[in-house]
Amino acid sequence: MNTSRRLPKTLAVIVPLAAILATAACGSGIEEKVASASPVATAAAPAQAPGGQAAKGTATANRLTVGAAGTAAQAALAKCQADGLGFVTVAVVDRNGNVQAMLRGDNAAQHTVEAARQKGYTAAAFGANTSDLAGRAKGDGATVADLDGTLFLPGGVSVKAGNASIAGIGVGGAPDGMADQACAAAGLDAIAGSLG
Repeated sequence: MNTSRRLPKTLAVIVPLAAILATAACGSGIEEKVASASPVATAAAPAQAPGGQAAKGTATANRLTVGAAGTAAQAALAKCQADGLGFVTVAVVDRNGNVQAMLRGDNAAQHTVEAARQKGYTAAAFGANTSDLAGRAKGDGATVADLDGTLFLPGGVSVKAGNASIAGIGVGGAPDGMADQACAAAGLDAIAGSLG
């Protein structure tokens, strides 16, 4: 008896049978019975409560639109260029430090890219301008300056909607951090009317 001829015939019967059994199990209502037997948290889309607010247990986060982020970055860079500081980098980040817009000026050094992002993130995360936060980074032992991804140097401006910090504008590369901060503030001024 030759088993090599029998194997394809056996597989031809077993594979479709397995597919039929799997399909029957998926549509058998087992999931509904299990779901009703014990409560299970799922990652389903949150239900909307009246008035468009998310149901309790969920949170929504405001962030700048791409247009507002781009406008802020362009205005900040334009201010620096007008002041003869076109070699800076401007970063607009959301509250989590994710870059929404970035412009690297002509001849901006590589280190300005990360400095701008970190200043923007620090301002967004702490809800204050980095020039106001610089004092917190001083002291003996560990300080907030030890937090990864932060930079407590002037040049970061917090963007707020109401009282909530939703973004940060960071500028890096000017010889003086307060010059960086003036450019970041110009970026904020350019979008302030749209923040509500």
